[in-house]
Amino acid sequence: MYLCRKLHQKLLQMNKPVVGFSKLSKLEKIDWIAEAYFSAPEEAKSLLKNYWNSDEKIQKLHDEFIENTITNFYIPLGIAPNFLINGKYKTIPMAIEESSVVAAASKAAKYWATRGGFKATVINTEKIGQVHFIFKGDISKLELFFVQTKSKFFSDTEHITKNMRNRGGGILDILLKDKTDLIPNYFQLHATFDTKDSMGANFINSCLELFAKNLKEEAQSYESFSEEEKDIQVIMSILSNYVPNCTVRAEVSCPVEELTEKHIENPQDFAERFVQAVQIAEVEPFRAVTHNKGIMNGIDAVVLATGNDFRAVEAGIHAYAAKSGSYSSLSHAKIENGIFSFWLEVPLALGTVGGLTSLHPMVKLALQILENPSAEELMQIAAVAGLAQNFAALRSLTTTGIQDGHMKMHLNNILNQFETNEEDRVVIRKHFKHHVISHSAVVDFIENLRK
Repeated sequence: MYLCRKLHQKLLQMNKPVVGFSKLSKLEKIDWIAEAYFSAPEEAKSLLKNYWNSDEKIQKLHDEFIENTITNFYIPLGIAPNFLINGKYKTIPMAIEESSVVAAASKAAKYWATRGGFKATVINTEKIGQVHFIFKGDISKLELFFVQTKSKFFSDTEHITKNMRNRGGGILDILLKDKTDLIPNYFQLHATFDTKDSMGANFINSCLELFAKNLKEEAQSYESFSEEEKDIQVIMSILSNYVPNCTVRAEVSCPVEELTEKHIENPQDFAERFVQAVQIAEVEPFRAVTHNKGIMNGIDAVVLATGNDFRAVEAGIHAYAAKSGSYSSLSHAKIENGIFSFWLEVPLALGTVGGLTSLHPMVKLALQILENPSAEELMQIAAVAGLAQNFAALRSLTTTGIQDGHMKMHLNNILNQFETNEEDRVVIRKHFKHHVISHSAVVDFIENLRK
């Protein structure tokens, strides 16, 4: 199925791209893909069609989310219950393909529910957009021009911001920033926004593009500018996914003696090892990247399940992790006066209205499971999921080791990969209850079993 066909070889020999692909129907796209890239095209076509949604209306909706769609690519949606957040239990939907993530989150939730639960606080909700432009002239004149023109940026966008202002949001401020120390003649209009329950990308970008239009037009009629100074060159107008002032804090704490459980015989020793593990991630970038990846296992799964942009979230959070000039841990831990504390602060620009939240059926379902949270509540939930994942990973690393639990969950993937039947699975699972699980060990056991 995966070998190249003659048609594919011919296309490569001709070294010509396909023409008019976007104008083909979905079935025609599938036919082309199957014929060009698969030795068994009918098998490929069948597989692609098997992943279509049986409900034609839902499938049409999915087809229109992006361009050149041929089928759906499913990611499992799991549930992590028993999260006690700010005194209220939450059941968290998580969309992720990695084994053990949902199980680890659920286990951490259950663990902390008996120790006071998670506390979460939104610190700020400010979002950022910038107009990047080139100005060749007297900076003092540009600064005076901006002071005299600033109010017009607000007034001329009132038709865009009206609904957002009615909800308590809108444009917070607009600043002129001199960046000529970085690039000659480079300046910014640096605008801050509050977009309430929407992520606000379209709202922010619409405002920015009007700022840019006004900037150029007002400069043309500003008498103090020379002809060269009037020719302001706008390079681009775009929101920033780095939102260091749109942050949320999640934390857990309890007396050290309460940390005891099955794999923690000495809670003081465990707490000290845990804090040291976090300290290593604070100073060692190679460890910090993997450490923070574990946090993102929880955050991304919630962000994806609720129809938010996890790529934007990832980019912003990792930039935040490097804000000191060196990449570092997003979470922190300490022991003070006999109290163990573990917390993180992350930037999270999320929305619960607009975009996919009002279109994707599974996103609607996920938000309903979360009891239709506001954007600030969703920020708290996502941050808590990240902290729970991080706690689960560090607890394993400092006690039994990460592979013990992970490989037990990964066993199913190996069994599926080798298409084992139910009878064999019973034998295999029974064997590996008492033996170390590794990919090679499982493969060897399957091969011996089949012999």
